[in-house]
Amino acid sequence: MQILGIDVGGTGIKAAIVETETGELISERLRILTPRPATPEAIGLALKDIVDQHRWTGPLGIGFPAAIQHGIARTASNIDKSFIGLAVADFFAAQTGCPVYIANDADVAGLAEMRFGAGKDTAGVVLIVTIGTGLGTALFSNGHLLPNTELGHVLLGKGIEAERYASESVRVTKKLRWKTWGKRFNTYLETMENLFWPDLIVLGGGASHKLHKFAPLITVVTPVIPASFLNQAGIVGAALYAEECLRAPNRISA
Repeated sequence: MQILGIDVGGTGIKAAIVETETGELISERLRILTPRPATPEAIGLALKDIVDQHRWTGPLGIGFPAAIQHGIARTASNIDKSFIGLAVADFFAAQTGCPVYIANDADVAGLAEMRFGAGKDTAGVVLIVTIGTGLGTALFSNGHLLPNTELGHVLLGKGIEAERYASESVRVTKKLRWKTWGKRFNTYLETMENLFWPDLIVLGGGASHKLHKFAPLITVVTPVIPASFLNQAGIVGAALYAEECLRAPNRISA
């Protein structure tokens, strides 16, 4: 099955046509900047532009930076707060003219890693962390996803929200050295380990390209490895999520 996968992030929107049987991108990856302000209307227009550029009329799988419950946005992370309570799947379907299947961005990235990537065939608990504008998380137990964990919003010491302390955007904005930022990120991983005791932690997102620069600062007992898809996991996973919904039409969506 071929599906247009779209990864909506706080900074950029990426898209490509995905062959879901293999997880391969079969079109050139397109990236545009996330509009500011990132309102429903502005992002809807950006998605319509992506659909038009691909001359696409089929289903869309979308990874979105929010907790998505039955197609409705319950949170809004690094996007406009007017998304909260919006039936985003229906809204984007109307904007693009395509059937839309939408889920949390970190969750769909996790689906890609668990089916084809670093988490493939891994039993037990797997925590996937995407390091970007924020900290996205996907939590799996024996291959089954617990959706919408949003663990980038946990509070660390002194009530500091994790993604405001150890995300890639914080590292760049504050011009932190890798050693300084690596210690911050390790504090976050220690918190995750103490809460969930995962059997494997997979790191994705932009900063995962540079794992060698902060790996020496990571002290958790859990094995920590880079994601196989790196920053393409969201595109692939969004397409896989849409495929799952299409193959099981009575399935309750995230």
